[in-house]
Amino acid sequence: MPLTMLEKIIAAHSKEEVAPGRIVWMGLDIRSARDFGGANVVKNFEENYPGEKVHDPSKTFFTFDCNVPANNIPYANNQQISRVFARKQGIRVFDVDRGIGSHVDIEEGLALPGTTVVGTDSHLNIMGAIGAFGQGMGDQDITFAFRAGKTWFEVPESMKVMIKGTPPKDVTAKDITLALNGKLGASGALGKSMEIYGPAIDKMGLPGRITLASMATEMGAIISLIPPNKAVLDYCTKKAKRSGRSFKACYADKDAAYTETIELDISELRPKISKPPKPENVVDVASVGDVKVDSVFIGSCTNGTYDDLLEVVKLAKGRRVAEGVMAKVQPATKETYARLLKEGKIKALYDAGFIIINPGCGGCASGQVGMTGKGEVQVTTGNRNFAGKQGDGFTYLASPATAAASAIQGKISTADQLPKARTGKKGAGGRKTKKGGA
Repeated sequence: MPLTMLEKIIAAHSKEEVAPGRIVWMGLDIRSARDFGGANVVKNFEENYPGEKVHDPSKTFFTFDCNVPANNIPYANNQQISRVFARKQGIRVFDVDRGIGSHVDIEEGLALPGTTVVGTDSHLNIMGAIGAFGQGMGDQDITFAFRAGKTWFEVPESMKVMIKGTPPKDVTAKDITLALNGKLGASGALGKSMEIYGPAIDKMGLPGRITLASMATEMGAIISLIPPNKAVLDYCTKKAKRSGRSFKACYADKDAAYTETIELDISELRPKISKPPKPENVVDVASVGDVKVDSVFIGSCTNGTYDDLLEVVKLAKGRRVAEGVMAKVQPATKETYARLLKEGKIKALYDAGFIIINPGCGGCASGQVGMTGKGEVQVTTGNRNFAGKQGDGFTYLASPATAAASAIQGKISTADQLPKARTGKKGAGGRKTKKGGA
């Protein structure tokens, strides 16, 4: 029977027949818990399996990324409870200095094409960026996964997404992602696995694929799977040597069955932005009008990679964050932060007036940065802008380029609206530039 990408992955991890609607037992290559939910997993495990060991500690992890370092007692307790359990069980902890768990899994060569990954993270389906299966699950399900090394799973239907055309030069992966979200809405892919194809996708690097895969949840999808290209395979092969693991990428059969095929033509796409309070409220940035910005957050699992932040650095050079705007930048991982430091990119951001935050998820998880006060207007590169999700203000979702431009202009803007970068006594943002300081 011809199989889709997800069906291929599940079949490789199950001894049962795989078809849409069937419930199968699926082996898991990684099972993880974050600081959010981790303590509950520990509590459930110790209550239900007293004195027992987790199934294969080498495949079991804790990743702290929601509130790092902890800035309140509940999070500090959750993290410490997880650490103590990890020591007893011989489980590796990627602690508060490492960054976003899903990104760390990929960097460490733990998540690889064709593998299965579960955890207490609703955006763990970001693994679709490398052609892996990732899924966020509840505390009870992850507890069982810790003990059994497998989980039951209902095989979803699959739909095909064809991205047509070549994007204009100023259109980014986030703009494509938002355009797709606007087309599908919150339920256009509800309960389905999406496979994303097209010439532009074939050429897209891993950072862009991470952005595209990261918002599957906001479209109602189980996962957005992107067939790995040579660049992704080469990257993962290198990372697999670090972890000592192997992998086999899975691709859909040519005659695999899909419930539907949708098309999105990006040849005339313009930079996009999602207006509050729903991710699917997507419009052209140019149509928003004169909206003053109070704060900007650039980071999250959606746009916290080196390539994402490099785009911000390019726009920041010779310019300044506008007076009265709090502009925060947060690398996704320690590895990304280290590279930016080594290359002097952090200083460029600092000199432009950006606030640099240690790696983590930021405001997406009600963390210590990226939260808004009542009436505050924020532009963020995150993936959700529901009321209350990142505070009491109004949150717009945009690309790193649009977010950086908005920080510099002090209002929602695109990169091509920025004045020419200048050096000397005044930066483009209007404040005096002092040598060596912000």
